[in-house]
Amino acid sequence: MKKNVFVVLLGAILLSSCSNEFNAIYKSRNTSYKYECAKQYFALGKFEYAATLLQDVVMVQKGRTAAQESLYMLALSQYNNRDYEAASATFKKYFSTYPKGDYAEQACFYIGQSLYESVPEPRLDQTPTVGAISAYQNFLDYFPDSSLRETAQKRLFVLQDNLVQKEYLSAKLYYNLGGYFGNINANTESNYEACIITAQNALKTYPYTSKREDFSILIMKSKYYLAKNSSEEKKVERYRDAEDECYGFLNEFPESKECKTAQEYIEKCKVITKD
Repeated sequence: MKKNVFVVLLGAILLSSCSNEFNAIYKSRNTSYKYECAKQYFALGKFEYAATLLQDVVMVQKGRTAAQESLYMLALSQYNNRDYEAASATFKKYFSTYPKGDYAEQACFYIGQSLYESVPEPRLDQTPTVGAISAYQNFLDYFPDSSLRETAQKRLFVLQDNLVQKEYLSAKLYYNLGGYFGNINANTESNYEACIITAQNALKTYPYTSKREDFSILIMKSKYYLAKNSSEEKKVERYRDAEDECYGFLNEFPESKECKTAQEYIEKCKVITKD
């Protein structure tokens, strides 16, 4: 017990000592000294301290030899401290200020990488995902022969999959809501129609997605249930559309687990459309 108390007290003393040392450095008016200390903190992995000092340093380094390095190190400190939004903005500032600078290629890559690290799960707003895709595409345009090209391309595939998954979850939600009318607006007649539109738009935007079959299943099922729940004046036309969709599905996915469902739908559609 005494040993544990001693360890805690020793840790507190060391932290206090480190904090006091940092405060003394931070209050110094010697920019060169602060910069050298920031580099030491960076080398030791104390990125929060490094970033705090560099915030002051970069403001007075403009036009000096160390201006590029200090700005880039600030961005890296923010990135390693997981302050990805700030890091992306600082990398962007570096690249716009020094497009042919010593760290231009790395900074351009890390604009996207910082956004990539902050991408939310597919169910949430994907604005950061769109931003990361744009940043990586800019990087590939500016540095097509970069050694980081393959990594950027892999990141793009992951990010695009996120957007596809977002669209799939939206389409599936409409399908699951089915006949519920509480969320229907003037643009759609039912949740099934909203599912069809969402899934079809996703396939137009991402024609080679690995979830093509999943979207097609939702479209096929939604067209059938849309027809089934339609008014008499629209029923025949929609059953014909559902029947055509089922044939198209069978042609494109002959090995699908939903082929049996498609065949069942076709038989049911024919009962209505045979006349």
